[in-house]
Amino acid sequence: MSDSIIVARPQGQPQQLMLLFHGVGASADDMLPLGRALSEEFPDAFVVSVAAPADSGAQGGREWFSVRDIDEQNRPARVDAALPVFIETVRDWQRQAGVDTDAVALIGFSQGGIMALEATREQPAIAGRVVSIGGRFAQLPAAPNAGTTLHLLHGKLEAAQHLVAIGGDVTADVIPFVGHQINDDVATLLIERLRGHLPRRTWEAALQAARAGDARAEED
Repeated sequence: MSDSIIVARPQGQPQQLMLLFHGVGASADDMLPLGRALSEEFPDAFVVSVAAPADSGAQGGREWFSVRDIDEQNRPARVDAALPVFIETVRDWQRQAGVDTDAVALIGFSQGGIMALEATREQPAIAGRVVSIGGRFAQLPAAPNAGTTLHLLHGKLEAAQHLVAIGGDVTADVIPFVGHQINDDVATLLIERLRGHLPRRTWEAALQAARAGDARAEED
């Protein structure tokens, strides 16, 4: 998308791709402070602030789907209609970065968080990590995507509880006294989650490898 902004692109082969998605009525510019903070912490990451495709009606504002007359009944259909373009956008940036899916992180705020979460329904997974800041699922999933770790910041507690109940790999955090915004505290916590949380699939693969090694040792 021509209005998207490349925040950082390493000189060599990127090790991660971080795609940032703004809220409704905002623009790619609004995610630049977070993008710069991420690029400082992850110097080998290709970081892009992605512009939503549609004009929201606000001056310079963009959106993935219209929120005019939106309610709980029609929201899922609007999200579904926007998902193909969203998913192709992710795949296009992944092709440009030349990284594996597990190295892709989708980081969305508000409506951008909704789109990132809903994209986890895609099989196989399109990202190893999805971060939703002040976002939500349009509809709670019936099953988790085993290829994606979810980080919910200022999301709904019920969603996190549901994801845990169905076997999802998820972290959930609420920062006191922070409104619907991305401030330094949110950015710091996000970086901590990206750095410190070991995805369940990585842990399980390590356990399987250790068991296989033990079995071979017993045979010897």
